[in-house]
Amino acid sequence: MRSINGTGLIVAGLVATLAALLFPLWSYEDRSGTALDRLDAETVSTEFGPLSALDRDFITKVRLAGLWELPAGQQAEARGTTKAVKTAGEHLVEGHTFLDARVREVATQLKLELPNQPNPQQRGWLDEMSDAHGEAYDEKFANILRAAHGKVFSVVAEVRASTRNSLVRGLADDANTTVLDHITVLEGTGLVDFDDLARDAASAAPGPVTRSPAPPGPTGTPDPATPVSPSPTFSLPPPASRPKAERYVPATPRPHAE
Repeated sequence: MRSINGTGLIVAGLVATLAALLFPLWSYEDRSGTALDRLDAETVSTEFGPLSALDRDFITKVRLAGLWELPAGQQAEARGTTKAVKTAGEHLVEGHTFLDARVREVATQLKLELPNQPNPQQRGWLDEMSDAHGEAYDEKFANILRAAHGKVFSVVAEVRASTRNSLVRGLADDANTTVLDHITVLEGTGLVDFDDLARDAASAAPGPVTRSPAPPGPTGTPDPATPVSPSPTFSLPPPASRPKAERYVPATPRPHAE
């Protein structure tokens, strides 16, 4: 009996060892569902280069930012109690008037549909600021907008670093310049709570991995995006004027040296 039990333990140990050795091989062999697979599956071809799901999500986010930040800037121009807050509002209006023209231009060339209303979270921010008055309004404006710009700043950097699409690359350049300007003027109000920003960043944890579908790709006849309208008293920036976007030419593999 002891001999049988001892043999069983040896066999069980060998099976466990074999399973431990084979598991990594199986894990690396099955590459379906990896980030690289999703990149390939969710990327569409355009004449300006491959357009990924991240690219399309970025274009949508630029449009959404203008839909709530431009009216927030208009509100700050009218209700801000300090010159710094009013100046920050002017920069928001100017920057997002320019970016809205740019993102609609890019979306048209890529045949992408754009939203025409802020999302529920953005409408909630606007409502929260509208309910505040005086110095409380100034603080709400500066901190809500500064937190939102901080989050989008990292998205712009990721897209600029990874995109293979020339139109998206140019839009990311413009968004980067605009967002940094807005961060600077918002901090210039002297009302930004940096401790709160740091705590918020430290407590933010990545969400669970999901297989949500990518934003829709190019369509034949996308609905036109209605331009965002600035306040009638604010002088508009000059129309966007950029060099023609480069057409995408796939790289030719170099022959191996013999």
